[in-house]
Amino acid sequence: MLTVQIDAKTEKALAELTADGRSATDVVREALLIANRLRRTEVARLEAQELANDPEDLAELRAIRYDLGEDCAR
Repeated sequence: MLTVQIDAKTEKALAELTADGRSATDVVREALLIANRLRRTEVARLEAQELANDPEDLAELRAIRYDLGEDCAR
């Protein structure tokens, strides 16, 4: 059980999302799952960006490319 106080803007959004007959419970459950998926995606994006800018990882990648005979001018 979860009790949430919502403001007028959120109440309007909830009314729009339940206009098709879905329950507020179903809409909130879906919204929480979507928010969680978006958050995980953002965390993964930030981690990938951090790894892509890591000097040690970049040096290792250049070494691997060199060993494979790829153009390292990139």
